Amino acid sequence: MELACLDLEGVLVPEIWIAFAERTGIEALRATTRDIPDYNVLMKQRLSLLDQHGLKIGDIQDVIATLEPLPGAVDFVDWLRERFQVIILSDTFYEFSQPLMRQLHWPTLFCHRLITDGSGRVVDYRLRQEDPKRASVKALHSLNYRVLAAGDSYNDTTMLSEADVGFLIHAPQNVIDEFPQFKSVDTLEELKVAFLEASERTLDL
Repeated sequence: MELACLDLEGVLVPEIWIAFAERTGIEALRATTRDIPDYNVLMKQRLSLLDQHGLKIGDIQDVIATLEPLPGAVDFVDWLRERFQVIILSDTFYEFSQPLMRQLHWPTLFCHRLITDGSGRVVDYRLRQEDPKRASVKALHSLNYRVLAAGDSYNDTTMLSEADVGFLIHAPQNVIDEFPQFKSVDTLEELKVAFLEASERTLDL
């Protein structure tokens, strides 16, 4: 049995924090796991910036409500779900995900939680578990699934390493250079072909 695991932001949908940075004009909020490999360091920076500028969860959700999946992403997810079981393994938060998941026709999503106070201030975050993407693939292996995975950032590389086959898509050059063991593709159409070639079953486009 084969299962496909995908990252969300940068693969299927725009980077939420970059969109929020563009709306607010706060350049430091553009940082993602493409730039800062340590997710905890990145999130502490983000929470500090939100606090400094008096921004609340509703401000972020207002921006997310304007976002759409990347071109071709909806069709790609539909195509993939006809051929594999599909799970989105993301370092986003359930409090952000609903508008985008609705547009992607509700694929299964494993991600994290934000902690807010009564005023909507984001005071902390709760990871689903440590190294959650790798841990998820390990758990799927324990259920006798063969896992194909794709992502774009540093935080995806443990998932790709743990998977039976891992691909980079839309990845920046620094990630491609540091992880040459993963085939890199530029488009979702190329990723379709990569998944078909990596599958142990007979599948077609």
